[in-house]
Amino acid sequence: MRTEEYRNAMGTKAIDPQSIRNVTIIGEPDETKRVVHRLHRSCGPESVIRWSASRVEHTIRVAELSSHAPVLDLERAIRVADGVIAVVHAATPRAPQLETILRIADDHQVARLCLIDGLDHPGADFDRCVRTIAGIRGAVPLTLQIPIGSGAGFEGVIDLLPMWALESLAVEIYGPHWKLAEQRYQMLVKTVMEQDTPDSNAFQALRDIPLEQLHQRIRSLTRIGDIVPILCRTPPSGGDISVLDAIVRYLPSPMDVCQPEHALDY
Repeated sequence: MRTEEYRNAMGTKAIDPQSIRNVTIIGEPDETKRVVHRLHRSCGPESVIRWSASRVEHTIRVAELSSHAPVLDLERAIRVADGVIAVVHAATPRAPQLETILRIADDHQVARLCLIDGLDHPGADFDRCVRTIAGIRGAVPLTLQIPIGSGAGFEGVIDLLPMWALESLAVEIYGPHWKLAEQRYQMLVKTVMEQDTPDSNAFQALRDIPLEQLHQRIRSLTRIGDIVPILCRTPPSGGDISVLDAIVRYLPSPMDVCQPEHALDY
């Protein structure tokens, strides 16, 4: 989008380049369309998504790309992207396209997230998806959310990072899923903070780590490609607020991207 078009779309308000997110969503065409539709539904039908986090308004531009595109087209699109979201269907036993997407992103040092879709389908297996991502070079999965049930029993997701704020209520709400959520939170914090902790087993006060510190650490590791944050699509009746939050918190702005082909066009 050229400068004049951008001003027409956004008015005369000055935009801080650090608040811009240019995101390419890659997956099956039907799935990416649903994701983009729900992202816009969460904050209005504007062509450019505006989303506030930590009292800062961000500008998000979203592009779609089929995972079945020729490899050369995938490589070109990923290489010039600021950040990539790979949409993975939970009921697909093998995901060669996912492997291609994540390998290309790793080769070109492009930050990426993974969004697990189809958790309400028969045969959905969230853990299988995580294992698949873990087996791909350069892709260390970081589970930020876990599903509550799967297939016909899929009820929603647990956001691991903010769940301690209302712990007593969360324990009551999540019931038998709470212990698993605690275990996954431990794994998350150890993965994120291990390099900053002399003894990787010395995690006596995981819940005392400030949430903003965890966000900053995840953003840093995502930006340099050491981790791939993993999110879950919520049930069809929900929105994708957590996806928008993850985009602005963890994916880089154009100013953060060092590849020479990433030129600001604003």
